[in-house]
Amino acid sequence: MALKSTIFKLNLNVADLDHHVYEDFNLTIAQHPSETGQRMMLRVLAFALHAGPTLEFGRGISTEGEPDLWQKSLSDTIELWIELGTPDPDRLRKACSRADKVLLYCYGDRATPVWWRKNQAELARFDNLTILQVSDSDCDALADMAIPGMSLQCTISEGDAMFTVQQKAISIRPTLLKD
Repeated sequence: MALKSTIFKLNLNVADLDHHVYEDFNLTIAQHPSETGQRMMLRVLAFALHAGPTLEFGRGISTEGEPDLWQKSLSDTIELWIELGTPDPDRLRKACSRADKVLLYCYGDRATPVWWRKNQAELARFDNLTILQVSDSDCDALADMAIPGMSLQCTISEGDAMFTVQQKAISIRPTLLKD
């Protein structure tokens, strides 16, 4: 019997002072059985950093040809494609050809530098690709906040994202690898 996804419902209140987005989002997130809590909450971080009425989660990590998050225009043009992890450069090449802007949030303090050294030259040619890294300690702190039915507050100012849930608060600033 196949394992089922764990469903998390959360209320995300975003106060993005950098982009003037002040909104509540009621999110339902399916955590795939092979997905870690760190990766799931990294999706929440990416959502908060780019929150808007048309930003959506993709169908999941086992879905080929779809990002972790994306934003489409009314004419179905992909305006923003967000990936997580250290994907194959071919996947990023395809994403860059399909979307106006592609963002990659890398994680894994040991894997990311190796992946970046190997692929940096090839990825430099994509003008619409931005790559950021989130540290393992930040991913772990986010994962520690994950509880079903949580209400999460995110305040973004000058690139820093401060998350608060119950009595816990953390501040995260992804490191820019490629702009």
